[in-house]
Amino acid sequence: MIDASAERGIAFRPQPIGLFHSAAIVFWKDLLIEWRTRARLNALIFFAVATLLLFSFALGPDTALLRQNAAGYLWLGILFASVLSLGESFRVETENSSMDGLKLAPVDARAVFLGKAVGNGPMLFALSFVLLPILVALYDVSIAGGLAALVGVLALGCAAITAPGTIYAAIASNARARDVLLPLLLFPLLVPALLASVKASALVLQGDPMHQLGSWLGLLAGFNLIYWGLGFTLFPRVVED
Repeated sequence: MIDASAERGIAFRPQPIGLFHSAAIVFWKDLLIEWRTRARLNALIFFAVATLLLFSFALGPDTALLRQNAAGYLWLGILFASVLSLGESFRVETENSSMDGLKLAPVDARAVFLGKAVGNGPMLFALSFVLLPILVALYDVSIAGGLAALVGVLALGCAAITAPGTIYAAIASNARARDVLLPLLLFPLLVPALLASVKASALVLQGDPMHQLGSWLGLLAGFNLIYWGLGFTLFPRVVED
């Protein structure tokens, strides 16, 4: 049976899928790939744990100094591991030419950004929870401000890394030296978010007598609002180029 549109000489064009539906498909695809291999998650955990161990060995047995700088070392471990996670999420697309298929499919490029960013964010957030008991054991810290406050700081900090990281990972994926290019582009941009995350985490871990936590959380929330909005807006141009 011949389609009526074919009889009239009209080419068949697939209907575009909704934005959030497309983002969910991209997220589910990445989740299935990670579930089957688990290579990226295992690499992230071992790399971040090794980073915390190296910092503790470098500072020696001074528990007061370890406790004072624990928040900074936690976020450095998350930051270094994020480069592996973000780069690997787009390496899969470039090696298998999957990105070309996404460009040809009736999918909004902004959905690719949302799917990738939403996939990388929870992975970093889960990594931070894996590192937290190791941090408590190695650096002899206690959560003075409560676990709920620390969860909020970790969520905002991981989201702040994910949004610009997804954009720059897409840019660096087409370069030969992408493993070097991604941190060179990403790290300077993340200085305000990293500073706010470290300060807020330190206040939660060590106490906040001056009530400064709200200011640092506001800076993190503003950073997320700006760069998630920019990523959502500019990602189609990044993919086209």
